[in-house]
This record gives sequence, C-alpha cells and structure tokens, in this order.
Amino acid sequence: MSKKVLVFAETKDGKLRNISFEVITVAQKLSEGGEVIVSLFGAGASQYVQEVSEYGANRIYLLEDEALSAYTTDAYTQALCQLVEEVAADVILLGHTAIGKDVAPRAAARLGLGLVSDCTGVDVEDGKAVFTRPIYAGKAFQKKVFNEGKIFATLRPNNFDVEKKPAQAEVVSFQPVIKDIRTVVKEIVRKTAGGVDLSEAKVIVSGGRGVKSEDGFKPLQELADVLGGAVGASRGACDAEYCDYSLQIGQTGKVVTPDLYIACGISGAIQHLAGMSNSKVIVAINKDPEAPIFQAADYGIVGDLFEVVPLLTEEFKKALVTV
Repeated sequence: MSKKVLVFAETKDGKLRNISFEVITVAQKLSEGGEVIVSLFGAGASQYVQEVSEYGANRIYLLEDEALSAYTTDAYTQALCQLVEEVAADVILLGHTAIGKDVAPRAAARLGLGLVSDCTGVDVEDGKAVFTRPIYAGKAFQKKVFNEGKIFATLRPNNFDVEKKPAQAEVVSFQPVIKDIRTVVKEIVRKTAGGVDLSEAKVIVSGGRGVKSEDGFKPLQELADVLGGAVGASRGACDAEYCDYSLQIGQTGKVVTPDLYIACGISGAIQHLAGMSNSKVIVAINKDPEAPIFQAADYGIVGDLFEVVPLLTEEFKKALVTV
C-alpha cells in the first residue's frame, strides 16, 4: 500500500547533511511507490532544491521564514507540526541528530502521534513499516511494526545506503505561523572535531585516558586528517580535561557508526562501547593486552599509541599517495 512520507532535511554550514540523503532513500522504500515529500527549513532553503531532487523527492516544501534560519525548539516544532498537518503524511522521517532528537518527540507529542527513535534498520513487510532499533546500550535489538496510523521516526546516521533517483520535484513555498517564541539565538559558537562532523564521519580516531594530555591528541588528529576522518574521545579523556566534551563518544555522549573506528588508549568501558560497538571495523591500540576493548575489536595492536599512531599515519600517507 503506497504511503505519503515526509522527510525533514537538515543542513549544516551551508550544506545538506549526509543523513538527509539517507533519510530520503529510506523514504523511497517506505512510500512503496507513493509520494516522497522533503522539507527544507530556513532562509535560502531554495538553494538545495536541485540537490534534493536528485535523490527522488516528488515534492519539496520550502519554509524560508527568518525565524527558522537558526534552530530553536519553539519555532521548528511549530513549523514542523503545521507542515505535517498540511501534507497529511503517513510517516515523518528525521535524522537522529541533535536537532532530530529534540524536535521529533516534541512534534509527535503535540500531534498525538507515535515515535520510534534511533532506528538502525527500516523495512517493509506485508505492507507494514518495520523499524529496528538497539536497546540496552546495543546489547539487543527491538523491532517495531506499525499496522496503521501516522508515525514519527528518527534514523541513526551512517546506517543506511544512499541511492540517487533523479525526479522532477514540485516546489511549494509554505509559510508557517510562528508565534510566542521563548528563545532567541544571538550567537552560535561551534566546537567540532575538525572539519568532519563526528556523528557522520566514515573514519573516527578516538582517544582515551592513555593519551595522557591535551597534546596527546595531536597525533590522533594527524591520523584523522590523513584518513579524512574525525577525532573522538572517551568519557575518561573528557573528564581529565584532555579535550572538550563535544568529542565524547559513549552512552552519555555521541553514538557513532563509522566504517572504521580506531580506539587509542581506550580501555573499553561498557559505557564507551555503547557508543561505538556498531562500527563496521574496530581497531584497538592499547599497551594492556587484557584491556576489554580488544574483546570488541576486529583488529588489535598491543603497543604504545605514541609509537603506533605516527607509524600508522606515515604508512597511510604512503598508501594513499600510491592509490
């Protein structure tokens, strides 16, 4: 049975985030030949129309109100709720990002709809949407099947293939009624892991207490730069003030699923494993051969990270030059 699926597309630093393309591709599957509707928020949203069309959007709604230029909970929740009612979508999909995790439950509660969050798998079985999500810190997986009714869902980045399906999309300007805003964004100060978004990075080089100091992250950053990746950290490294908490990966930090995760000087506490255990390939570097991280790793290197990481960096430089 065909469905109408609404996608909340996210942008960052003037570019569409990769999770937006993942969500649109999933929307194609869930629609079963129905309609895929993509929403673009903020002033200048029209610049992304062509790019979004290449991934199969049938209709694109532009919400270019100035109140939506910078994210605020009040404005985005109001706008999203009004758009959901306008298009009468059966499924509303968002990325499981900082924004998605904030606005999806609020909009779902306000509209009286269900929500399934942090999905790592989406399928259609006998015409029913089936969402798979990890529970108990990734130790088990839960499947949720929806027979009828409208539903919100957030999808974890880096878990879905992206497929281009060029379409001629109808572009619609939508003006939401936004009022009673309680917060005003005056300035945005970013703290990021270099130029690559940590939650969407394909390669992550992460450090723990074994880096010993703030300077200990420098060789990790060099390796990440060579591989086009990002730098992350364990809770222990953040607590020791070796780096900012924006880099924290784990149960109380960011949950990541890169193609390659290199853990340097990380013991492997269960709280950290909860944030990266679903990485496709895990490489552990630790002086302690009994460190728990080796139980989760695909490859292990027993050694001093300050000796091993620079060697890896040089070897990768050579290998990438010859490719």
